[in-house]
Amino acid sequence: MSPVSDDRSALSWFFTGMRGLLSLPALILLTSIVGFSAFALESGLTRAEAVFMSFAIWALPAQVILVGTMASGANIAACFLAVTLSSIRMTPMVASVIPEMRTRRTPIWLLLILSHFIAITSWVFAITTLRNVPREHRAIYFAGFGVTLTLTGTLVVAVFYDIVSAFPPAVAGVLFFLTPVYFNASIWASARQPVVKIAFVMGVILGPTLALITPKFDVLCAGLGGGTVAYLIDRARRKRKRMGQGAKR
Repeated sequence: MSPVSDDRSALSWFFTGMRGLLSLPALILLTSIVGFSAFALESGLTRAEAVFMSFAIWALPAQVILVGTMASGANIAACFLAVTLSSIRMTPMVASVIPEMRTRRTPIWLLLILSHFIAITSWVFAITTLRNVPREHRAIYFAGFGVTLTLTGTLVVAVFYDIVSAFPPAVAGVLFFLTPVYFNASIWASARQPVVKIAFVMGVILGPTLALITPKFDVLCAGLGGGTVAYLIDRARRKRKRMGQGAKR
């Protein structure tokens, strides 16, 4: 349970959120961004383009998709569609975090701005720490983390753009894939309901299998199919639990 109120100032909570930059999720993301810098350099992007892309999109998978579609020669409409479809997955994250920060006095414009900073890392950080922050300070607390992480990540791209050219390709690839590895571990560790873990296991099983069967629709089919199966299993589990409790009475 989070405290109802707190006598600390809003600025103090902003600085507390900033210190989240030293958390493991943030450090892993910043390390992964070094790998993205190498990818952007090898794909022919200028430093300015890579920096602008990092700040404007702020979702590492979407950035990779955009660079990949650009490198393949796709037109701007195809690039826009690919990034848009990739970013739709952020909608449930925004929908789950924003209500935790909102109060009657929180302006809508502030929530809209903060939603830009909700990506995988900030979402994991929010769902694990917001419950310990008084509700009236959660928005400013998250702003301290999200803004600091985004600006630091953009700075990392600017600084390492030339340096990564000396990295072996294998090193750059390992750095880049640290984020999805950590994200998967965080999802499992932070799951509060059994249905989440069931869906995770279904995704792990169906993802690689469907990649061999329907490589163009593997993610879509694994998500819809695995989520549906997880829901049905959890529904049956809860039904058996209620029946068992009723029998005891």
